Amino acid sequence: MQLLISVAGPAEARAALRGGADVIDAKDPRRGALGPVSVQRLAAIRAAVAGARPLSAAVGDATSEYAVAGSVAAALSVGVAFVKLGLAGVASEARADRLAVAARRAVETAVVTRLVLVAYADWRSAASLPPARVVAVAADTGAAGVLLDTATKRAPLFAVESPAGVAAWVAAAHAAGLFAALAGGLCGPDLARARSLGADVVGVRGAACVGGRTGRVSRARVAALRALAEAAPSLRVPIGRGVLPQRDVELAEIVRRDDEVFHAVRERA
Repeated sequence: MQLLISVAGPAEARAALRGGADVIDAKDPRRGALGPVSVQRLAAIRAAVAGARPLSAAVGDATSEYAVAGSVAAALSVGVAFVKLGLAGVASEARADRLAVAARRAVETAVVTRLVLVAYADWRSAASLPPARVVAVAADTGAAGVLLDTATKRAPLFAVESPAGVAAWVAAAHAAGLFAALAGGLCGPDLARARSLGADVVGVRGAACVGGRTGRVSRARVAALRALAEAAPSLRVPIGRGVLPQRDVELAEIVRRDDEVFHAVRERA
């Protein structure tokens, strides 16, 4: 199982890299579950990652086909491996299909970028589709994978959805040829549960931070999470859709000083 750490800026990206994250995910936690960072901030994060790990970018929740195409194109202009698109406020499967197709068509212009659709366990609060239907939309529209997250952040994933329900969702994603990622207020003990349910990727923000999800990413906290994620065999993502690379390249020495010390003055603006 691979560990994805969401970061809001380049100093956090370097801390996540030094802690051993498998995937670096750019998002602004102050703007919700899938708050996108600015293009300038995304470019700075990409420069900090320097190709050492795959980079994903949250592009927000879909509002229109035009907006989806624009937000995806902005991420592609910087260069990312994955874009994550949510469907909060989209309760029609037909409309979800149209929005997902718009996103997929946009990523087709960049051979190395893949689409990940985000389902919400608290889908009623998000006025979204049930998670099982998001899997169907993702399969129909050629996405690489799906992420089960929480929209409101009022409760963690396993308080919103039972382990049996999450396991069924993961199994459905795999049956559809998609990789399955889990996120939503997950902490250390949740990683073992996520592994046992067959998740390919687990996404973390708050547990990796000093001060909660709007705090700063800590190298030490990421390293502790990495150790938990490594406690089980790594799962290979289906080759037919986007491949999540294994951690077979050692992380180069990117940071020559402890960026966590400077985070407050460099990243809070």
